[in-house]
Amino acid sequence: MKKIIVCGAGQVGFNIAKHLANEQNDVTVIDRSPELVAQIRNSLDVQALVGYASHPDILENAGAKDADMIIAVTLFDEVNMVACQVAHSLFNVPTKIARVRAQNYLAPMWKDLFSTDNMPIDEIISPEIEVARAAIRRLEVPGAFDMIAFCEKRIQVVGVRIEDNCPVVDTPLKQLTELFPDLNIIVCGIIRNDKLIVPSAGDQLLIGDNIYFAAESCNVRRALAVFGHEEEEARKIIIIGGGNVGAFIADRMLEINKNIQIKIIEKDQARATLIAEKIPSVIILQGNAMDLDLLKEANAQTAETVIAVTNNDNVNILSSLLAKQLGTKRAITLINNQDFSSLTNSVGIDAFIDPRQTTVSSILQHMRQNKIKSLQSLAGGAAEVVEAVATEDSPLVGKPLREVKLQSGIIIAAIVRGEETIPPRGGTIIKANDIIIVFLRADLIKKVEDLFAAPAEYF
Repeated sequence: MKKIIVCGAGQVGFNIAKHLANEQNDVTVIDRSPELVAQIRNSLDVQALVGYASHPDILENAGAKDADMIIAVTLFDEVNMVACQVAHSLFNVPTKIARVRAQNYLAPMWKDLFSTDNMPIDEIISPEIEVARAAIRRLEVPGAFDMIAFCEKRIQVVGVRIEDNCPVVDTPLKQLTELFPDLNIIVCGIIRNDKLIVPSAGDQLLIGDNIYFAAESCNVRRALAVFGHEEEEARKIIIIGGGNVGAFIADRMLEINKNIQIKIIEKDQARATLIAEKIPSVIILQGNAMDLDLLKEANAQTAETVIAVTNNDNVNILSSLLAKQLGTKRAITLINNQDFSSLTNSVGIDAFIDPRQTTVSSILQHMRQNKIKSLQSLAGGAAEVVEAVATEDSPLVGKPLREVKLQSGIIIAAIVRGEETIPPRGGTIIKANDIIIVFLRADLIKKVEDLFAAPAEYF
């Protein structure tokens, strides 16, 4: 059990506290809002205090003297940074993670700011950069609504929607191996009627399902075709919103492929001018993205993808739909209000990004050590994907997988041994030091820790 202080009881802090409490950690949450603190007390098995997270007396009352970790995710960058500084200077808290929104702090020229000798923060989480990376991941796999890479990008877990053109609708999953023996596709999760199903071999895919499958990265394009997705890689992209997220996406995509044509629609004249100076190879259109004439000027009729990343959900959703109405093939949309997320498929949005979920996933990603190499949240937090190293004393090692008693809700998605990727079959025998990708219901993470005989090394 670890003692962890979470500063901030908003949606990010709440979800982190919930995850940590489910793992039987000793969690204390600090927030200045009595209402949010009361909500946490009533909902989670954690302690909660009202107060300013950067104040020494509040941190002392939260048990900072004995804490193993502090995670600062209040609304204010400066509070998060000072909380980590106080936790280090006065209480010697070993691990400090802070959310920092303002890019001014994160410029490369100031890279020494967060060093041990200055402001000692072990991991900085930038929501804007995490959102941009999430959008880029979705661009990398045309037709997918989500994608996470593991094992140094050798394995991808990909989310796709099953449409009426899917050739394997109503086919039992066990037959996928027979039909496509060289692809080694493992369907790990099915979202049906907003509920997560971790499937068995006899389950079938239905039209309207959102599924997650695992495959070697080199086979993903062919695997997508199996599920009815043969979309072309985006060459013409429209980005709506020229803030830090939009600029980061444009800059990074041009690094990946200089032949991509990117147009940015930005409402603010000064910001539009600034981006034009910083990224001269991008075409900047200044104006309202919900103006049909402006979208036509951006050639939405022939664009493969529109990425809407303003700070206004209504603008993001409506401009995405207008672009698709004009002919844009695909829409990737930033949505802050979780109540809107369930509507995305029905209205025609192909992939959406939840900034809070990307932040939570990133923080959890930085909280693993040793045998648990990586942990990522999917399906709105309902599922996790773990990358872990099998130890000599792991219950997985040395016996055929058919003899391993995996709890319902846990699937081994891939096995990597050196340069070889081994499909998980009933007769497969896992060896010590194999890297295992496991898909699971989020509430079963403790069971997965036990599989790798490393519960004390999770953090």
